[in-house]
Amino acid sequence: MDAGQILFIISRLVLGAFASFFAIMLWSKTRDVAWMLMVIGTIAAYIETVYSIMNLFGITENDALLIGSVPAAAILLPCLRTFFFIAAFLIMVVRRYRHR
Repeated sequence: MDAGQILFIISRLVLGAFASFFAIMLWSKTRDVAWMLMVIGTIAAYIETVYSIMNLFGITENDALLIGSVPAAAILLPCLRTFFFIAAFLIMVVRRYRHR
């Protein structure tokens, strides 16, 4: 593993940790469903980052549950993050058009 890969891993972990920390702080201050879904999406993104780094180091098992030849976690984690973001944006759009 070279210095570029180490810098890549550390930057993803540190920036994701900051984003998750501030998202959790926002969660405790708001009860808005759309913002809560954004927070959950941010935390899911950090979980995906941690999982992919653990996978890179060989800590997690990829053969536990496969969908075809792809591990289920590799498919579900990015989709889970995107699902929460879509739900949050959809709620915001519906609110915006309902008030007209």
